[in-house]
Amino acid sequence: MLKVGLTLPQLGEHVDAGAICDFARSAEELGFASLWVQEHLFYPEANESVYGGRHTTSVHPAYRSVLGATELMAFVAACTGDVTIGSSIMVAGYHRPVELAQRLSTLDVLSGGRLVAGLGAGWSDEEHAQMDVDPRTRGRRMSELVAAVQACWGPDPVEFSGEFFTIPRSVIRPKPIQQPHPPLLSGLRSATGLARTAALFDIWNPSSGTSEALLAQLDTMREMRPAGMDPVRLFLRSYLQRPTDAVGSGGQGIEGVRGDIRTAVAAGAEQFIVEINFWDEMRSARDWAQAPARLATLLETARDESEATESTKEVV
Repeated sequence: MLKVGLTLPQLGEHVDAGAICDFARSAEELGFASLWVQEHLFYPEANESVYGGRHTTSVHPAYRSVLGATELMAFVAACTGDVTIGSSIMVAGYHRPVELAQRLSTLDVLSGGRLVAGLGAGWSDEEHAQMDVDPRTRGRRMSELVAAVQACWGPDPVEFSGEFFTIPRSVIRPKPIQQPHPPLLSGLRSATGLARTAALFDIWNPSSGTSEALLAQLDTMREMRPAGMDPVRLFLRSYLQRPTDAVGSGGQGIEGVRGDIRTAVAAGAEQFIVEINFWDEMRSARDWAQAPARLATLLETARDESEATESTKEVV
């Protein structure tokens, strides 16, 4: 059965603590399986990075205010009891391994083992510059970061030496509740990114593609997967309105998301994540608090599509 998750209220000036807690509790009570954050640092007025596949495109105005990823996950962990809490995604270039391992372990401990840790390469050269990271190294730096974080989560004493990071022989705690580590999620799509996902991650989280294309890419990763590792799991992401859609256009809306649910089921996805932050209809804290109830119909769609697919398999 396909599970459905929602992105948390995170972007924009109208997001506040009350709306976030109301949103999270409502989503959990209605049966949404997971709640998700992303990560950005600031809003460059003159963007020179490739955004949405295009160079120097204006960044969506919702990014003018972004709540911190780990802080938001910790707050929501305290507001909820059972729902999965994850990042889709945090940007690897903005972190160092000991710091990130501690933050994520703390989240896993405080949430009772509910964390999914999503990492990606990011797209903003301006934000990488703020962290003194050369974006041209972001791919291999991310691979080393993942390896170093996993070392931090392993048995003490921890020791690591690589191109970008060195950790002296140390005791690094707390360790995460989930062992050997919280599930690691990747949204990488390039050929190199698929290889990196196959080698290092547990879950793949793309945001587009036909079911045929997604299945082909999963097959590619299966062939590259190291021996002894479980197959990469699929969590498909969908947008009510994409950040590159014109403000005021309304995006594809709920009906368009229903079509993406059918794609997710056909591709064998375990979870389906609905991005809400760029939707024109999120104009106030009240809009956010009421959003899970408005989107609860997607839970029915996911159930119906999953049951129809299972029935077809039984007939065959």
